[in-house]
Amino acid sequence: MSALLQLQQHGQSYWLDNLTRGMVVDGKLARRVEAEGLRGVTSNPAIFHNAITGSDQYDEDIARCSAAGLGVEEVYDRLTIADVQGACDILRGVWESSGCVDGYVSLEVSPHLADDTERTVEEARRLFDAVGRGNVMIKIPGTPAGVPAIRQALFEGVNVNVTLLFSITAYEAVAEAHMEALEQRIEAGRSVEGIASVASFFVSRIDALIDKRLHALADAAGSDAARFRTLLGEAAIANAKLAYRSFTRRLGTDRWARLARHGAHPQRMLWASTSTKDPCYSDVKYVEPLIGDLTVNTLPEKTIDAFMDHGTAAGTLGEGVDEARRTMERLAAVGIDLDAVTDQLLAEGVEKFAVPFDRLLASLEARMADQPIAAATP
Repeated sequence: MSALLQLQQHGQSYWLDNLTRGMVVDGKLARRVEAEGLRGVTSNPAIFHNAITGSDQYDEDIARCSAAGLGVEEVYDRLTIADVQGACDILRGVWESSGCVDGYVSLEVSPHLADDTERTVEEARRLFDAVGRGNVMIKIPGTPAGVPAIRQALFEGVNVNVTLLFSITAYEAVAEAHMEALEQRIEAGRSVEGIASVASFFVSRIDALIDKRLHALADAAGSDAARFRTLLGEAAIANAKLAYRSFTRRLGTDRWARLARHGAHPQRMLWASTSTKDPCYSDVKYVEPLIGDLTVNTLPEKTIDAFMDHGTAAGTLGEGVDEARRTMERLAAVGIDLDAVTDQLLAEGVEKFAVPFDRLLASLEARMADQPIAAATP
């Protein structure tokens, strides 16, 4: 049994961090599901930018939409929703056989709504209805404005993938919103069964930024440089392990037990940004130490291939929690302000999705302008 398939024995599902029309229509996605144990798919504006601008498989749809007089954002909707629907259909069997635990495909609200609660809720509702599949998740960022939007969307029965979580404080606010939404549904006489959510906690970007600061501190420290260099590559895994500890504590409360009796599913932790950014580190650095019950790891193809080739599946996530705390204390002692780091990463994360989103719209607009005018229906 491959290491990928063994993940399920330790309570972890792996999802693909990519989506293209090619993999939907040529059977590649279905093969990953059937032969490699893939249990979900995530997308984001950067993924769609690469998929649509890098392929001619969208040309006919773009031409039809252009001829029908649709606006560029409507065309973006048509293309991305169609890809998500296709992936949802491929993963429907996983969704059904898992009891609505896995088999989800994620579609993100516009990154320009990150600070607008009301419009985020409207967009989440609209996209959920437009996809029209029970196994779609709508991605909402865990910004201060996103948290009440997440609560409202879940209350309305929209499956939510909370994205751009970097700090434990932000994660705990999202976890609270999830529980509050389910409690409000119960109070309103609504079922909580089948409502799914994951909290996407970003990993490698933490190390990328903190390592940069540690290198600068080490370069300025002279003979004391080793004090900083011993902390390189340690922050992200420690942060994730402590976040998971918060997750497991929450599941052990009487409050959660009441929700579980009503059929509620936990809001699983999902490890995001798990490709290795520094070539000095193992290409499975953000997979092997984060394997544990009720978790998801969302992986790009290169990391999937690396883990399948030489990864080891073992229940590692609950190990080293005390050491993780000490790591955080040591980082603080050398002047690393984790709150400042995670605040910066959140702001950068919103921009990292907004920029490719805008570039894709500009590219679509240019391609639409090149289409001949003809009577057609999308």
